[in-house]
Amino acid sequence: MMDKTILWTALVTPFDEHGVVDYDSLEALLRKQEEAGNGVLILGSTGEGLAFDTEEKKQIVAFTASFKLNVPVMVGIGGSQLNKQIEFIKHCNRCPIDAYLLVTPLYAKPGLEGQFEWFSQLMEATDRPCMIYNVPSRTGVKLRPEVPARLAQKYDHILGVKEASGSVDEFKEFRQHAPTVDFYSGDDGLTPAFAKEGAVGLVSVASNVWPKETHKYVEHCLEGNTDTLFPLWKDATDQLFNGPNPVPAKALLHEKGWISTNTVRPPLHLGDLGSLEKLKEADAAISNWY
Repeated sequence: MMDKTILWTALVTPFDEHGVVDYDSLEALLRKQEEAGNGVLILGSTGEGLAFDTEEKKQIVAFTASFKLNVPVMVGIGGSQLNKQIEFIKHCNRCPIDAYLLVTPLYAKPGLEGQFEWFSQLMEATDRPCMIYNVPSRTGVKLRPEVPARLAQKYDHILGVKEASGSVDEFKEFRQHAPTVDFYSGDDGLTPAFAKEGAVGLVSVASNVWPKETHKYVEHCLEGNTDTLFPLWKDATDQLFNGPNPVPAKALLHEKGWISTNTVRPPLHLGDLGSLEKLKEADAAISNWY
């Protein structure tokens, strides 16, 4: 099992103006995360992972793996067709990839046994560490709190759970059912509250635009030094969700000159962005704090 990583960046996938992957910008983003010491998650929801066909995903994985970064790389696995996900995992097993993020099935809304079988079959396809992802706002179904504990009893390569229910009470329920499993906050703004309840780290959108700053923020959260941090970071991270993720993050990355365009793929649209000025104000506030 890899050393524990307290911050994983759910990396955006930069495009050119035609919606083609901009690999120069992608390399630049990977290097910034490496410099900050953050683990990298590619092809997650922030990376618009479901907007790619299989060949595009393979190219992104190969490109990322080619740099042999000195931080761990995780690949997002998501969708509704189990066999295709297993095939993709087996392909990635041939690459120097460190871990996988496995999300609850989309649309079908399975119950306890269906969820357990889903994750079991995915974990059978690899011996790499696997993080389970609970994000009911995207998948339409809540991860049953019994599932992580049952998986941990069956497999020793469970990396933990990314908990993005948006509820401290639900986070506590998960922890009660699986006290030996590591839990990561899946919500930038709630990280102080989740850390108080036992979270060991964060899978972050904010660290796309504030790599070093977010790393320091997580360290403070895990140390319990959050009394003065919470309002500042809550206000700033709220601005990163003033439109569908990753539209605001890409807008700010482009404004900062870190990616060549702010292009997103359908069904996302730049017209759904809220206030760019408030995003810039949030950027200034975090930079001043750091």
